Order: sequence, then structure tokens, then C-alpha cells
Amino acid sequence: MNPRTIVTVEPVIFLYLASTFLNAFALQRLVLMKICEDLYNKEDMCRNLSLLPEESLVTQSKAAYVLLLYTAVLTILSIPPSILLGAWSDQAGRKLGMILPSIGASLGGAVLIVMVQVKQISVYWCVFASALIGIFGNYVAIFLSVFSYVADITTDENRTMRIGIVQSMIYIGGTVGYLLSGWLLQNYTFTHVFGVYCGCQVISIFYVLLWLRESNPAERVQLTDEIAVTANDRVLKKSIFLYASRTWETFSKTRGGQDRLKLYLIFVCVVLIYVCNIGEQSILILFLTYPPQHFSVELYGIYSAIKMFLGGATLIGLFPFMLHCVKEMTLAKVGVLVRLASLVLLGFSTQAWMVFLSAVMNSLSGFTGTVLQSVASSIVERNEQGAMFSCMASIETICVIIGTTVFDALYPQTLTSFPGFSFIVMAGFQVILLILVQWISEMRTSALVLPSRCDDQEDNNASSFSGSLGNSTCP
Repeated sequence: MNPRTIVTVEPVIFLYLASTFLNAFALQRLVLMKICEDLYNKEDMCRNLSLLPEESLVTQSKAAYVLLLYTAVLTILSIPPSILLGAWSDQAGRKLGMILPSIGASLGGAVLIVMVQVKQISVYWCVFASALIGIFGNYVAIFLSVFSYVADITTDENRTMRIGIVQSMIYIGGTVGYLLSGWLLQNYTFTHVFGVYCGCQVISIFYVLLWLRESNPAERVQLTDEIAVTANDRVLKKSIFLYASRTWETFSKTRGGQDRLKLYLIFVCVVLIYVCNIGEQSILILFLTYPPQHFSVELYGIYSAIKMFLGGATLIGLFPFMLHCVKEMTLAKVGVLVRLASLVLLGFSTQAWMVFLSAVMNSLSGFTGTVLQSVASSIVERNEQGAMFSCMASIETICVIIGTTVFDALYPQTLTSFPGFSFIVMAGFQVILLILVQWISEMRTSALVLPSRCDDQEDNNASSFSGSLGNSTCP
């Protein structure tokens, strides 16, 4: 078997996610250092900022604003190019959508290196770096291109398993990036960290160019011809509106049976999943360092690494095996149930072992998103994969803003009475998610049963004249 058909986009998403986690942790430290040096102009004091509570509070307050601005610019700017890129890739191919984000990340990393080397440069140059990363698509473009590629090269029988393997690279890449960032910062400098960040992007670009084959090049459709019937001439003259209209058409078009409703329900499920995921990430370190857990930074790092590693290990090891034994929608429901249980345990946790047990339980929660992505991919046409994953990735990006805003506001309100209340709210969202997944499962079952009944009816009609006179609900 050709190794180029076995190892495809997995290294792309691994390199991008590992470098993204590497960059995120180092960027926080760099922003704190730059702000402290600007305010107090004492490098030795800034290296031991945790020992000075008053100065630390002032520095962290300004750093929080800068990092919020960085995230907002990165998130907002990454959505428009990704919406256009999704529909465009259905016509022109997936590889460019994997290369552009790495180019943007390389440019952004170069700006961060300049920030380290030039002491006088403002900390707000990191916002310019985030703009460069965002306008090239960021991880949104990576996700839609990678998962569209997987949909192109797989069949309905093996698509869920392959998507699960690709999903595992997100967790494993996050684990490697998080651990590597701490080691590099402890033994080297910011320049080395951001140099490794840029190096990962260069390796990814050459991998895509030299190793990865374009998926199904013979099946590309001419987008202009396909949309010409429904779009007016003025829109067709402007490609930006052409590709945006293609993405919207994929989202809103009428489909056979209940497929459009299923697609909408899957998008609602994605919103619930990612709002909870982002909300958990935004408040987790605050919750675990607050009494009664009293986690240290080192213990929190160990917990995060274990949680991400287990999530990846189950998807790459356990999930493919279970697909042979259990129906995929059943696995999706199992993922929701264990996620619900882990959030409840985390919300009521009072000791470290309870927190780590919740991480073990949570390791199966990745099943849900993987199955839903596979089901959504099977609903749309092969020439709509990029547009569909573009919609999904854009929704996930918007959830970053929603999840952070909602739970950052909710957590302080219940901090003194019930610190874990936010996690109980997230568990309540899982109940809604379970209902929606069950609804999707029932619609898929009915869609499979109806053709079978119609086939039986056609056989009866062929053997019995009276069958032709009977009432039929089959098309």
C-alpha cells in the first residue's frame, strides 16, 4: 500500500496545533515581560514578578487587555478568508488552504521575534502579529481544509475512523506544544521558542508541497458554471461574493428527506460543544487555583497535559476499535454522557484526585464531535465539503467569543457561593446536546428504514397486481 495514502493530513494539523500551543504559552509570558519592562524598566524585577503582588496585579491587568485584543483580532479576521476559502477549495483543491495559514503564522512569528530582539518596540505589535495570522485563515482554514481533504479521500465506511485519527492529532499536538513550550522557556529564550514556532510552519509548508497529493483533482467542479443559474451577473463579476454565496447555498439549500434539518441540528450541537469547551478553558485555571483545590502552576500543567494526551490516545487507539463493535451514533451519545459526568464531577470536586478522575472520564468526549463531523460530511455533496466545513469552522470560531464572554462573566458571580456552578451549567448544556444527538440518530435510522421498506414494497408490487392498487408512501 502506498504510504502517501496512509499518512496524509495528520502531520499538517499536528504541526500547526503543536506550534499554536507553543506560541500561546510563550506569548502570554512575553506580553507580561514587555508590559512590566515598560512600566518599571527593571528586568530583574520583571523576572520575579510573582513575588511582588502589587506590581503583578497592575501588570496582569494590562496584559489581560492586550491578550484579549490579540484574541479578538485573531478570531474576527480569520473568519472571512475561511468562508471564502472553503467554497474556493471545492473548485481548486485543498492544499492551498493548508499552506496559507502556515505562511501567515510564519510572518506573525517573525514579528514576535522582532518584539523580543528590539526592547523599545511596543507590546501592541503582537496585535499586528495576530492580524497577519488571522488574515491568512489561522487554524480555521487549517481545520476546514484538513477535514475536507479527509472527506474527499474516504468513503462512508471509513470516514468516521479517519476523522477520529485526525482529531486525535489536535490533542496530541496540544500536549507536545504545551510541554515543549515550558521546556524551551526554562532552558532557552523567547527567540528560540518563536523560532521553533516558525520552523514548524516551514516544515508543514514543505510537507504539503512535496508529500501531500491533491484530493480528487478530476472531480473538481467549475463553481462559476454551477452557480450561474442562481446568481446574477453583478455578483458573478466579483469572486468574493461568488464564494460567499456558495458557502451560504451549501448551508441553506433544500436537501432530500430530513437532511437539511439534520445538518442544522449538527451545527447547533457544534455550538453547544465548543461553547462549553471554550468556557471550560477560560475559567479552569482560575477554578483549580482557587480553594479548596489550590493547584500550583506546575500541577495545572501536568493536569492539562494528561487531559489532552488521554483525549488523543482514545481517539487514535480506542475509537477505531469501538467503531467495529458499536454503532457510531451510539458512540456519539456515550461521548456526551461521559462529558456530562466529568463536568458534574469537576464542578463538585474538592480534592485533586477528583479533578484528575474527571480528566480520565472526559477522554471519551471527543467521540461526539468526530461522529457529528462525519455525519455532516455524508449529508452534503462531494463538491460541497469545503463550504460545509468552512461553515462549521467559522461557527466554532464564533464560539470562542461566546464561550469566553458567557463563562468569564458567570464565574465571578458564583465564586463565593458555589465556585463550580459554571461547570454544572455546562453539564446542563450536555443534556440538551444529548437530546439533539438522539434526535439526529432517530432521523438517520428512519432514513435507512424507509428505503428498505420501499424495496420490499416494489418486490410485492412486481409479484402481485393488487399491490399496484394499494396506497404507498414511498417515492
